Amino acid sequence: MARTPQDITDRELAVLQVLWDEGPSTIRRITDALYPSGSVAEYATVQKLLDRLEAKGFVNRAREGAINVFSAILRREDLIGRRLREMAEKLCGGSLTSLLTNLVRTQRLTAKERQELRTLINELDKSNQKQSRA
Repeated sequence: MARTPQDITDRELAVLQVLWDEGPSTIRRITDALYPSGSVAEYATVQKLLDRLEAKGFVNRAREGAINVFSAILRREDLIGRRLREMAEKLCGGSLTSLLTNLVRTQRLTAKERQELRTLINELDKSNQKQSRA
């Protein structure tokens, strides 16, 4: 099955993760993060991955003197949401509830994680109530 142009490869995802974790970065900084003993070939690989991500609209390039600084345009949360919706379509007939229920049942959650979920659900309920009144 062919990928759509907006798909992100695992190697592109690794580059994005560096940008999400470290913020705007040069090619050298990203290469050092991904390949601590980075060679010229690995530097060129990261440069090509950044070119692809820029063409897809997922990263931005800014010139600072003679150096390119890259930053992520695509937010981690947006990619997670998109990937979960795709997974729900493939495995659960489009039902996010089914997907999330199975995730929660098969992965033990800490007390803190359960509380975060309760808080999120309560916030969503409050937001929906406000929208219903408007």
